Amino acid sequence: MKNLARLIFAGAALLLAAGCSTPASRISRHQAAFDGWPVEVREKVRAGRIDVGFTPEMVRIALGEADRIFTRTTAQGTLEIWVYNDNTPSFSIGIGVGSSHGSTAYGGGVAVGSESFRDGEMLRVVFDGGRVAAVESRRR
Repeated sequence: MKNLARLIFAGAALLLAAGCSTPASRISRHQAAFDGWPVEVREKVRAGRIDVGFTPEMVRIALGEADRIFTRTTAQGTLEIWVYNDNTPSFSIGIGVGSSHGSTAYGGGVAVGSESFRDGEMLRVVFDGGRVAAVESRRR
């Protein structure tokens, strides 16, 4: 039973660690740049939102690092696309009991993870000339 309690504690600690990077924590690490932006940009970044015209730095502070970066080359030029996945941690607990020939065994497990498959894509940010040119979001 002690091992189960340790596993649950470790899973909870991982969940807490997964949520440590927030717009507020990223703003505090880049306070000087943030303070120089217009009020409407600061309000959006503080809320974890972005808009057309934002720079890569503004997007990184609002949303964090992209999960993947693609390049799209067309006749009009080259675009950079940042992909953000739904990285919400998942949490599962399993408990099992078994019996055989007069002996009983029990066990449990905790799993913490996040989806990083293409199906988990939630947002694409398209940069053209160093500025956000388009924001594509997935409907749930």
